[in-house]
Amino acid sequence: MAASAGCQSILLAGASGLVGSALARLIPAERLIAIGRRAHPDLADSARQIVVQPGDWPAEIARLSPAIAISTLGTTIRAAGSRDAFAAIDLDLVTSFARAAQAAGARHFMLVSSVGASSASRNFYLSTKAKAEEAVRAIGFDRVDILRPGLLRGDRQESRPGERLGILFSPLTDALTPRAYDKYRSVAASDVAAAMAALTGVSGAGVHVHHHRDIKALAGVG
Repeated sequence: MAASAGCQSILLAGASGLVGSALARLIPAERLIAIGRRAHPDLADSARQIVVQPGDWPAEIARLSPAIAISTLGTTIRAAGSRDAFAAIDLDLVTSFARAAQAAGARHFMLVSSVGASSASRNFYLSTKAKAEEAVRAIGFDRVDILRPGLLRGDRQESRPGERLGILFSPLTDALTPRAYDKYRSVAASDVAAAMAALTGVSGAGVHVHHHRDIKALAGVG
């Protein structure tokens, strides 16, 4: 699927998630190609959806010519059921998606990671997020934008009791977090989506990491 320079296509993986679903509503339908394991009835009729199992994603992506590829894929160890199952999504699938998109022609890649992501972290979640970042950096995109939000606020379909509790107290904890550490504040998933939508129109090369303050500014709410 080739796109003209004025209507470059955007390939999105993770459109069923909290950030991805919000982002899918912000991308013009004629530019959006969503790939996933199931169809999303809330997407615009004119948006193209590719519904296949993850193992078939590379073959499907090879038929496309995306200008930009975006991963909002992500789960938790609890939801995945094990560390291995978590890593299979947040590291392996993200990396496989990125490689396939780059091979198909995408020069710009965006990734939702997490505040605190570090390969040196003893926290398996955060070290896995860092490994995904490192893998994407090494693939060879002209530009990579990594968003590292704190706790995401929004209505999830899946049950995450710990996050619900964090969201409940987030107005207090955010207010008590000094500006110097504001990257640890919670952020609305809709703001992360708006920041990513804004980044689809930027130029320039290199790797760019965006924390809370950058995300809010890009979303126009900073």
